[in-house]
Amino acid sequence: MQDSVREPVQDSVRDSVRDAGRVVRGLENGSSSVRLQAALAAGTTPDPRFVGTLVERCATEPEPYVREMLTWALTRHPSSTTLPKLVAELRSERAQARSQALHTLSKIGDRQAWPAVTRSLLTDSDDEVARCAWRAAVVLVPEEEAPALAEVLATQLGRGGREMHLSLSRALIALGEVAVMPVLRAATAHTDPRVRGHAVGTEQLLRDPDAGHDFAIGEARRIVALGTTGQEE
Repeated sequence: MQDSVREPVQDSVRDSVRDAGRVVRGLENGSSSVRLQAALAAGTTPDPRFVGTLVERCATEPEPYVREMLTWALTRHPSSTTLPKLVAELRSERAQARSQALHTLSKIGDRQAWPAVTRSLLTDSDDEVARCAWRAAVVLVPEEEAPALAEVLATQLGRGGREMHLSLSRALIALGEVAVMPVLRAATAHTDPRVRGHAVGTEQLLRDPDAGHDFAIGEARRIVALGTTGQEE
């Protein structure tokens, strides 16, 4: 009787191991469509055996839509399993590993990861890493630390082109008016016209979220050209 019970259990274990192995191999397949299906399977039926490979694939996966599925699959696993591996990726020399780990942490939303979003990541020389760090930071930051985060983010005003400006503006606005207005007001007196313009444009968006960013930046440039910080003489 015991043998007859044990055999179905052993068969079930073997099937589970075989299925897990198939998913892991699929994540490493040369076909992006196979990798996509494997990531979907890993999220549909979460298994701690998938987590290491999912995180590793995030660091090297060339297709954005597959990376997004990898992130989704990781959000389906317990954060107690995923967070340690994702936080470890933040120290990687590979920019994609850092950016994708930050992106995934922002989707998981577990504030235990907040201490790992360091100033060095928020000011990372790689634009995509910095943008992902900004998004993750505003999701994970405790309310009482929002003003300090705003001060760090304000050091990036004027960085990059339109997309970078818009990403940073959105991150600052997400922190709320109380946290962000002091740093924006200070930045409008900055010696760099790019910083002044970006600060004024962000303040415009804060006051009127429906205003287009191009309009806000255009308004900021006009104000800077006039040599004022808010109103014409």
